[in-house]
Amino acid sequence: MAMIWDWITAPLQYEFMVKALLVSGFVGMVCGVLSCYMTLKGWALMGDAVAHSVTPGVVLAYVFNFPLAVGAFIFGVGSVLLIGWIQSQTRIKEDTVIGLVFTGFFALGLVLISKTPSNVDFLHILFGNLLGIPTSDVIQTVVIGLFTLAVIFVLKNDLLLFCFDPTHARSIGIDINWLYYVLLTLLSLTIVVALQAVGIVLVVAMLVTPGATAYLLTDRFDRMLILAIFSGLGSSVLGTYLSYYLDASTGGCIVLVQTLVFLLVMVFAPKYGLWRRRV
Repeated sequence: MAMIWDWITAPLQYEFMVKALLVSGFVGMVCGVLSCYMTLKGWALMGDAVAHSVTPGVVLAYVFNFPLAVGAFIFGVGSVLLIGWIQSQTRIKEDTVIGLVFTGFFALGLVLISKTPSNVDFLHILFGNLLGIPTSDVIQTVVIGLFTLAVIFVLKNDLLLFCFDPTHARSIGIDINWLYYVLLTLLSLTIVVALQAVGIVLVVAMLVTPGATAYLLTDRFDRMLILAIFSGLGSSVLGTYLSYYLDASTGGCIVLVQTLVFLLVMVFAPKYGLWRRRV
């Protein structure tokens, strides 16, 4: 017991670890909430697209001395609008348009990184830098995260109906086009929140895995939300601890823990687990 207590408390002697644990837990909670809507809507690819599309925005924000979150948000929303416009103007299907747009934006970001002389290590944008996150970025993460949670709380039922049955939502007078862009804007904001934790490359895991895990455990949305929050928060904190003791990538450890939790649930879930089908 004493060994476990020492394992938990030893990293707390360092201010950077306390900050990292608090931020990772908060990011895990925000991503857990949105991941429920991403899972129901089937927007994993869209999340991946927006995550990669913010790369040039982050680099340009650095060049023009703007907050990196501003550039990420503008390019995230811009990519979504461009996807919608191309889809409405051509016969190309949505998944193809998403693939075209996000690879184009990500390639632009890589070119800008290679041509921009900087003291900032842009690899931290790709893979996260949770242990070195400055206080200003912590404040920015908390403010954006709380705003995202507040909007989701206010529109919770409308967003649920839009994700679950958009045809019914339209029939009772809900403006699903507006909700489409609201959800995509929330997606962009959440990606900005998660950038410091796991980076652009792994952020889609934070936006999908907690919701998918909870989806295998319950048929009720309220319970799914709670389970996804616990899954996202717990995995983030445990992953941060493991990164400290293993001296490994923090973002990678967080996503690995989330994936292991999902695999365990996939096998042992009481109702939808694989073992249940064999009984």
